[in-house]
Amino acid sequence: MTTQFENVYHGAGKTLGKIRFSSAGLGWKPHDEGATVTIPADQIVNFAWCRVARNFQLKIELKGDENDDVSHAATFENFQRDDHDRLAEVLRDCYDKPLEDVELSLRGWNWGSAEVDERDMKFVVRNKLAFALPLANIANSNIAGRTEVSMEFLNPKEQQPEQNTGASSNLGGLPFNGPKKNRPDQLVEMRLYIPGQVERDEDEKVAIKKDEGEEEEEDEEEEESAAAAFHNAIKAKADIGQVAGDGILVLKEVLVLTPRGRYDIDLFPEFLRLRGKTYDYKILYSSITQLFLLPKPDDIHVVFVIALEPPIRQGQTRYPFLVLQFPREEEMDAELNLDEETIQTKYDGKLKKRYEEPTFRIVTNLFRVFSQQKVNVPTGFTSSIGQESVRCNVKANDGTLYPLNKSLIWVSKQTILVPYSDIHQLVFSRVGGAIASAKTFDLRVETRHGGDHTFQSINREEFDSLNNFFAERKIRIKNELADDAAGLGKAVDELLDEDEDVKGLPDDDDDDDDEEEDEDFEDESSDDGGSPSEASSDEDGDFAEDEDEKPKSKKQKT
Repeated sequence: MTTQFENVYHGAGKTLGKIRFSSAGLGWKPHDEGATVTIPADQIVNFAWCRVARNFQLKIELKGDENDDVSHAATFENFQRDDHDRLAEVLRDCYDKPLEDVELSLRGWNWGSAEVDERDMKFVVRNKLAFALPLANIANSNIAGRTEVSMEFLNPKEQQPEQNTGASSNLGGLPFNGPKKNRPDQLVEMRLYIPGQVERDEDEKVAIKKDEGEEEEEDEEEEESAAAAFHNAIKAKADIGQVAGDGILVLKEVLVLTPRGRYDIDLFPEFLRLRGKTYDYKILYSSITQLFLLPKPDDIHVVFVIALEPPIRQGQTRYPFLVLQFPREEEMDAELNLDEETIQTKYDGKLKKRYEEPTFRIVTNLFRVFSQQKVNVPTGFTSSIGQESVRCNVKANDGTLYPLNKSLIWVSKQTILVPYSDIHQLVFSRVGGAIASAKTFDLRVETRHGGDHTFQSINREEFDSLNNFFAERKIRIKNELADDAAGLGKAVDELLDEDEDVKGLPDDDDDDDDEEEDEDFEDESSDDGGSPSEASSDEDGDFAEDEDEKPKSKKQKT
């Protein structure tokens, strides 16, 4: 016996279809072309009926699979009000389960109570459901202050079963990859204000020993804030903090320059966890767009820059780059939680079961394989002191500028990356043309999309190295240094001419002295602007070869 309902949507999709119920399970088939959805009867836990934007929705809670005990849900919409009694009878006859009516709050209030169950975060107003959000879609949860909890949500196009437990692959076929004007709205962040305190559970009491050896229980004096309790519940249920399942490797206390702090990094097959004292992040390897391994000018550390799209967030602050710092000479003994068969089949033999190498080399290799992105290193540029970078400022922030083969990257608190393909022209200039600034110059990068970046206070000795490097890559260059110097010399000449008109013609000796001073000043101005000294080193900064020459000092075991 089968019963069928017409004109039903699956999930949030826009395709109408028909749904059919039988004792073996249920199936939904679109009227036009598309995939058929089937649900076996033994996977069904319960049914719920509620009002939604597209008439009425049938929500089906499903059991988790063998590797995942968390329940999931499937939804079907556009049922009519008159279908309720008929549908309830069908579900009772086929599956011996009732159809539960869910009452929704229509008051429009923005205050109520937030509840976390095994699958959803529910916002309840006067014992009626206002809305529910799947925990599988929550990427991060953070506490802003003591009473505010922010939840960040995964990009829908990245909610794939192999990457995020329980989320569907296409959310009903919504066009997240289509043109911007056709894309639907999406929820990216939500903040809840949760004041007050909560009492600790009985199992959180502390047992202390007295001098006589007796034990008695005493409640902890400190109470947990309601915001912290909600945040911890989200982390536990949404699988943001400690992850159920086996990780590949754990990196302890890694120094992260952006966002600042020390984090534990848990590496898993499809994503990584960045766990700090205050903030936790889940980052998909598919979000990694570029990798950079850069030597610091101190010759002691290296920085590993990870470009992310979409970026991670701390409140309103976005971090499109992760900047990790490692000592060059620090080594690590690491054994991956992978068998040889997986290494050979899934990773094409690009990983090793055991590593005993410098820490930064191990981390770089793992990220390169997991993200399937090449690692960019400095090649071809050498500064006047033999470095592969130059020091400069952006506004008030000091940083290091690395001219790479295909892009410029400036590493500081907020990393700046400019591909050469996006550069309209480079302008060498010295602000004001004053003598005090003759030892430095500015590099202004004008992009094709109208945004400019100015790298200030670059040592004058680096002009030839940078100019030649960019010229080899056929980047349009404009040099305003010589124009500044010539303009300053002309201004001085005009001032001297005005003095001569006022005081009258000087005698021959004074005239000779003035001419000598003028010539000296013009020569000095020309030297400052147009003839910077040559770079003192032409050696190729091969980063990998430099690393092999470094002695090994200490080892870190994981």
